[in-house]
This record gives sequence, C-alpha cells and structure tokens, in this order.
Amino acid sequence: MQWVKVLGGVVGAAALLGLGIILGHFAIPKGANVPAPSVSQDLDLEILETVMQQLEASRIRENLRELSREPHLASSPRDEALVQLLLQRWQDPESGLDAAEAPAYEVLLSFPSQEQPNHVAVVSPTGSVVFSCRQSEQNLTGEQVGPDVVPPYAAYAPPGTPQGLLVYANRGTEEDFMNLQTQGIKLEGTIALTRYGGAGRGAKAVNAAKYGVAGVLVYTDPADINDGQSSANETFPNSWCLPPSGVERGSYYEYFGDPLTPYLPANPSSFRLDPDAAPGFPPIPAQPIGFDDAKSLLCQVNVSVHNRRELRNSSNVLGIIRGAVEPDRYVLYGNHRDSWVHGAVDPSSGTAVLLELSRVLGTLLKKGTWRPRRSIVFASWGAEEFGLIGSTEFTEEFFSKLQERTVAYINVDISVFANATLRAQGTPPVQSVIFAAAKQIPAPSPVGLSIYDNWIRYSNRSSPAYGVVPSLGSLGAGSDYAPFIHFLGISSMDIAYTYDRSKTSARIYPTYHTAFDTFGYVDKFVDPGFSSHQAVARTAGSVLLRLSDSLFLPLNVSDYGETLRSFLQAAQQHLGGLLEQHSISLGRLVTAVEKFEAAAKALEQHRSALQKGSPDPLQVRMLNDQLMLLERTFLNPRAFPEERYYSHVLWAPRTSSVATFPGLANACSRAMNTSLGSEAWAEVRRQLSILVVALEGAAATLRPVADL
Repeated sequence: MQWVKVLGGVVGAAALLGLGIILGHFAIPKGANVPAPSVSQDLDLEILETVMQQLEASRIRENLRELSREPHLASSPRDEALVQLLLQRWQDPESGLDAAEAPAYEVLLSFPSQEQPNHVAVVSPTGSVVFSCRQSEQNLTGEQVGPDVVPPYAAYAPPGTPQGLLVYANRGTEEDFMNLQTQGIKLEGTIALTRYGGAGRGAKAVNAAKYGVAGVLVYTDPADINDGQSSANETFPNSWCLPPSGVERGSYYEYFGDPLTPYLPANPSSFRLDPDAAPGFPPIPAQPIGFDDAKSLLCQVNVSVHNRRELRNSSNVLGIIRGAVEPDRYVLYGNHRDSWVHGAVDPSSGTAVLLELSRVLGTLLKKGTWRPRRSIVFASWGAEEFGLIGSTEFTEEFFSKLQERTVAYINVDISVFANATLRAQGTPPVQSVIFAAAKQIPAPSPVGLSIYDNWIRYSNRSSPAYGVVPSLGSLGAGSDYAPFIHFLGISSMDIAYTYDRSKTSARIYPTYHTAFDTFGYVDKFVDPGFSSHQAVARTAGSVLLRLSDSLFLPLNVSDYGETLRSFLQAAQQHLGGLLEQHSISLGRLVTAVEKFEAAAKALEQHRSALQKGSPDPLQVRMLNDQLMLLERTFLNPRAFPEERYYSHVLWAPRTSSVATFPGLANACSRAMNTSLGSEAWAEVRRQLSILVVALEGAAATLRPVADL
C-alpha cells in the first residue's frame, strides 16, 4: 500500500498528499524569517558565493562514509534506513527544508535465491563437477561477505539449469552470434560466454536466444576495465583495478520503470500486467562471473539460476523548498539511493553531494537569509539499479504537473568516477548554464585554472558560435534523467567528475557494481581529499541556483540550432544520395531547421532587449515559459511505437552509425536493402514528416506568443 510521510513546520502537514498539493498549496511555515518576495528577484551573487564557500569536502566525505557503511540493495532494511536518514536531514530544525516526504511504490524486483544459490560449473561427460565458479567475491577487505552482500546475479534473468557446450561469443551482439553461425559453429543448446560492453546486459540474452543458445554468462574483461591489469598484486586493494574475483551485477530488464505498470504509477489501484507475460525480461537464464573464473571455463558447462521475482515497496524521498515568487515552477535535483552492494561510488558519491548541498541551502533557508525564486525539489530515487524505477514511477504519477511546471532536471548520480576533469551531459539549452557555473569555480587541480578551463583541456569541440568549448555529451538512458528527457521532454543534465582518457581506456570505474565499491576504495583511489566531490557539489549547486533564482531562465535555445544543423549536415552527407534514389527530398527538413534557427535568434534578441529595460513580470513569465517548453515540442509519443517511453525525436536510441536524427537514421538503415515502395521506405517518409512537424512546432513555440 502506498504511504506518504510529510515532514516540516506546516500546520496540517499530515493531510497533504502528493507533490502537487505540497507545491501547489504549501504555505511558508508561520513565523519563518523570510525576505519579502519581489517579482523582480534575480540571482544574488553574494548568496551564490556563500553557498560555494560553505560546501565542505570533509562533510561530503563523512556523508559517504555513512551512506556506504552497509550494503543497501533496493527495498532492503538498510535502504529503508537511508530513507529515514534523508527524512531526518531534511526536517532538521537548523538545516532542513520546507517539507519532505517518502512516497512508496509497489514494484516488481528480482533477487537471487538464498536457499538455492546461483551456480556455474564445468562438468564431465559423466556429469561430475570438474570446476565450480565462485559464488561470491573474494573477501579482500572484510566487506565482501555478510548476510547483506547480495551474491553476483543477473536481475530479472529467469530461473533454469541449462547445460551445454561453451561457446565464446565476444560481446554478445547479434553480429557476434551471426559470425559464429557463419563459421559453421552450432549454437543450439550451447552456453554463450560473453564480455560486458558492445550490447546491453539484457540484449546479450535476447541476441543469444535468437540463435538457440540455452544460457548466457557475462564477465568483465580486464582489457575493458583494467587497462589489461589482471593479477592480484596489480588490482584492488593494491590499486583501483578490479580484482580477478570481481563480478558486475546489474539489471537485465530491457525497459525502464516498473515492469508490470508501464505508463502507470505502481500504486495499489493501478492495473498490472501478468508477470509471466510481461515483455522485456531475458528469455534465457543468465549469470555474471569474474574474469578469473572465465579463464577456467572449458567444454561442458552447467548454469543453475534460481532468481525469483517479487513485489516489494520501494520509496522515493523528496525534499522541497518552496519558491518565493514562482512556486509553481520547479527545478528538480535528483540521484538514486539504492546500490547493488556498498555502492560508495555508485550511487552514494552523488547522494553525499546531494546531502551537503541541501544542508547548505537548508541552513540559509532556516536563517531566513534566502529563499529561491522558483521551487526546488531534491529527490532520492528508489530502485534505480533495477531499471530507473523510482524516477519513472514519479514521472508517470505526476506526468501532467511536471510537464507543465518543471524548468529543468539536474542529475548527479555517480558524482566522481575519477578526479581528472568535469564531465557533463545534457540537452543543448543547458550548455550555457553549465559553462557559466564552471567558469566561476576553481578546479581542484591544476591550481590556477577554473573547472571550465581544466575541462576544455580534456574534452573539447569547435563551435561555430563560440569557438573551442568543452564537449557536452548527450543523454542516453543510463540514469534517472531518462524519463525526464525521453518521456516528459524536460531539459536535463548529468554532472560528474571523470577520468583522463589519455591515461585509461576503462569503460567505467573498475569496481562498478561489485562488492569492492567501498568507502575505502573512494577514499584511497578515486578521490583522496574529496576535492573532486566538492567541485561537483559547487558546479551542480551553482547550476541549481542559477536555474532557481535567475529572473530570466539561463537556458539558451540558440544552442539547439548547432545540434540541428549538425544533424542536418550528417543526413545530407550520409543519407542524401540514398534518399534521392527513392525520390525523397530533404528540402522541407532544411527549411524547418532554418525556421528554427531564425526563431531562436529572434527570441534571444527579445530576451536581450528585455534584460536591458525594466520588463513587466508577465513579459518575463511568457519568455521563460517559451524557454521552458521548447524541449516538449520535440516529443511525439507515436514516433517510436516499438520503444517504451522514448518519444523525443532528437534523442531516441539510434542504431544507425550515422550521427543524425535517430528516427530518420534508423528507418533508412532498415530500408536500405528493401524494394522501392516497401513499408520500410514508407516508414522513412513518416519519420521525415515527424521531424519536420516537430521542428516547425519548435520554431512556432519560440516565436512571439501573440503570433498564433
């Protein structure tokens, strides 16, 4: 049963149910010393500097020590204890927020059986066990064993005990299995050994099943994660590299959100799919293993998987600061709370930053020296590791309200992968506010450079408008920003510190999703001194204040023009000839891009004119709404019927190698070898029309609001 706990100094708070009521009708606590709001309230640079100075690395370190002290798998007792910790922090009389709540959803999760542990073994022709893989990781620091350390498993993989000859299938892509079949290798009834990367976890099992494979094993190759280091003396605890017994856990579910309630919040009254018929689960048993065991597997392999699926309550925790001038405009800042084991890097490095930032802002709030112009919502999402479940259920439950009122979503999941440079991903309009924040904050190293100047040394691109700038990555579906950008069309970003790519080829930090991702690992190898955590807190905090306090929203819609122009040029260069052969012209798309560029330029000129004068509050509000709502214009819920939640025509998954509009690129790739007039070519035309309509709608949104 769903339950909501509301905390804070509000009379009658127990009667408030849900985010909408809290933010729509929540009154500032009586007696609070709050500055009188002004409709012209703008970003206070002194407050911004105060926040930057008060964010302490030592406090972030202590937050992380507490958060990662015990394993906290979603819905576990320790996970629920952390829910209470967050609520306690956010109701603190000296540093708390206006209100906090912890709504729970009843969602389908997956766990290994304690009575029948998953097992992988090499067996002889007579069935006797020749070799058994480890069922747990080696206990190197005293933290890798215990009743709360979940053994390695593939979440949502079905139970089963397949046995067959072992076949090495590289990364488990469809091409890998096709190549094996082409070489005459019989795949029916085999066990496929694959390595992480190249294809999603669940996709490896889906691809394998198409070729009759009975079971899948997945291991982390030291060449992909450790720069080739694999011996015990070269790996943790002697370095940050993954030790030979390390096993990456993870969800093998194809979609995100609760598997049984797609597009509906997982409340008690919601319709649920039949668990046995719900799509997206791996079709065959799968199990992750360590690279040390992977070397030992030969011939006949038996895989015993005894995972079970069960409904569990998993909570989000929301902390709210009500806006003084525009309480109905929300800036969301979130990170997930659950981890596979201790989760010091993933996700607790992000939660440690979140707690420190909310402490500093809460202290200013309680002292009465600051209240944001717009409402701020801090979120600690539940069950992200199982498929972004908490954040997705939240967006499903408050779909209309969030679409109508949310300015932007800031995600800080893993705050520090490594300590070399900032890494930011986001939609183009957020580029300017991230750059502005990064230019004002000193980098942890080298001394004398700003975070921006350091960032540009490691990752940069040439911009037609700005020259050389840091590279802003695009958003896929790797964290809780996914439902906000793909489902709701909210301008989103993800902020972290990361590696020097010239020194490592690791696809992610080595102990990712293993029992070796501990506080000691972070403290010794990832960020000694926690200066990179502090840098992320300052950067994300500055972005948050700029979005919540600035009179004019610091979103630059003209920056979308560069992306659209780049996509258009790629389409013309790589797809133009093919399209011409089928009498398909890109002319309307060219015109639509030009219309967008002109409308964006005119809007920026309008903003500049308003900023130089004394604008009427309604003029400011209308302009800000245009900036806020632009991202929504790129949504088309019917554009990708084969995809769940993906409706953003610019950022949907792209299977084609051409870096252009995903729907058009994917449709062309599928139609390439089909006949003229086929359904595949009709889909190309449909995708082109969808794009043109979206871009023309975006341009219309940016034009003067009186122009109907």
